[in-house]
Amino acid sequence: MISYTSGTTGDPKGVKLSHKNFIGSSFAGQTRLSQAVEPLHEDDCLISYLPLAHVFEQGLLGVVILYGCKIGFYGGDVLKLTEDMRILKPTLFPSVPRLYNKIHAKISDGVNKADGLKGWMVRSAVDAKLQNIRAGKGYHHLLWDKIVFAKMKELFGGRVRIMITGSAPIAGEVLDFLKICFSAPICEGYGMTETCASGTLTFAHDFESGHVGGPIQNVKIRLRDIPEMNYLGSADPPKGEIEFWGTNVMSGYYKNKEKTDEVLKDGWLSSGDVGLINPNGSIKIIDRAKNIFKLSQGEYIAPEKLENVYIQSSWIAQIWIIGDSIRDYIIAFIVVEPEAVQRYAKENGTEFNEALLKDDKLRQIIYDDIIRLAGANKFNSLEKPKQMTLIKDPWTVEDGHLTPTQKLKR
Repeated sequence: MISYTSGTTGDPKGVKLSHKNFIGSSFAGQTRLSQAVEPLHEDDCLISYLPLAHVFEQGLLGVVILYGCKIGFYGGDVLKLTEDMRILKPTLFPSVPRLYNKIHAKISDGVNKADGLKGWMVRSAVDAKLQNIRAGKGYHHLLWDKIVFAKMKELFGGRVRIMITGSAPIAGEVLDFLKICFSAPICEGYGMTETCASGTLTFAHDFESGHVGGPIQNVKIRLRDIPEMNYLGSADPPKGEIEFWGTNVMSGYYKNKEKTDEVLKDGWLSSGDVGLINPNGSIKIIDRAKNIFKLSQGEYIAPEKLENVYIQSSWIAQIWIIGDSIRDYIIAFIVVEPEAVQRYAKENGTEFNEALLKDDKLRQIIYDDIIRLAGANKFNSLEKPKQMTLIKDPWTVEDGHLTPTQKLKR
């Protein structure tokens, strides 16, 4: 198969992947899942709605075909995905952080706005289950699952027992919240098109979020020092650029020897991602060597890390952080969350239009929420945007702002 990269930083590259790559990745991925939950079997069912040309979806199809599971293909409209799931009742639900973040924002907004006895019950249920999961006591609660969370679980058809996320970073608090809402583990994976989507995967019984697990069984990982960014394998904990070796690694880029030689040396593949090795062997992605930029005073900024946090704001649907070496600050381009701004417009007797996005009061509310998230994540002053532009219409694949996998074309 020739599977193309999404093209976030340039033209997509054709990744040459073999049958051996897919079989190795599928077997190793399922082995990791089965070490903590009931192994996959013919009664399991995957809902397929991610782009079929994307390696994440191809990797998932490889797993379920290998283990004889069912596959249900969605109706073609992502906005009607919950309707498809209520019909199909899948047991496996894969997604990408962009969708998980939207689900999290919608549910948490409802939790925060609930008042009276209902509000007390919902917040008590959330607190109790979060305490349970952080104490390693599992994803279920005898009382609150029946009273509060059963309806949430029905959004996905009521049978989901394993959720999977990959393709981009996702915040630990988002994962924890969704785990308790749907009473199921969310296994976070990390890989690339060049590694046949696989690399690392969390255990389903690992209740600690904020990392991407350790290497699956057909993969070796090492760290490359990046002295200019002070990422060293000799540090405690070890940090550096992640490099892969294994049966999942591509043979090269199609008709592109120059790019192949840049990333593939002696069988080891350079990822462009910076990782930290935790004491238990799990890996935390802490930076992006490819997409970072330097500000005028020499400070390196990792925009994806910041975007992944700021997108948690209920006011933000999409966000793009930029900066360069001739300025000492970063700028945020923000596509507003229409429901939140429409509600604000109604409360203030106005309309949701371009003029409203220049309203000082609205801008201050959104900016204050960004600063709140920055403070909660201990960002330094340079990681807080000094300017921002609010945008009404969302970025799409068709207008050239997003790749087919919904990533920003930086």
